[in-house]
Amino acid sequence: MPDLKTAQDLKTAPSGRRRISSGSEFERTYSYSRAVVVGPHIMLSGTTGYDYATSTLPAGAREQTLQLFTNAAAAFAQAGASLADVVRVRMYIAGAEHYETVMAVFAETFRGIDPACTTIEAGLFDPAIVVEMDMDAVSDAGA
Repeated sequence: MPDLKTAQDLKTAPSGRRRISSGSEFERTYSYSRAVVVGPHIMLSGTTGYDYATSTLPAGAREQTLQLFTNAAAAFAQAGASLADVVRVRMYIAGAEHYETVMAVFAETFRGIDPACTTIEAGLFDPAIVVEMDMDAVSDAGA
């Protein structure tokens, strides 16, 4: 069995890692960061369209995708970056019927940035959530 690091080991290594939080109860409960910054690299955790300000989930695919990008932009701003710095997106869509709507918002958001992108149809943990994305960005401002 591999030698697993203790929680204390993980808190102190590697040096230069900065954690970004949205203040979400999920992050506290399940011990993860909204994003992690290592040098110029910013890795955004899976993010949904949940509106943390109102504690609600918008009803439609377009509305959820717009809120998802608002959430992602806020996390990147805390890291000193923006959606313009995104180089990779992985998206998980709950059903093919939402694909065109989600992709239309994606295209509006990333036109001219054109990050690498993978799209997967997947069951999400809450049946009301229609889209989740994780993203990687590179920004000297984040370093």
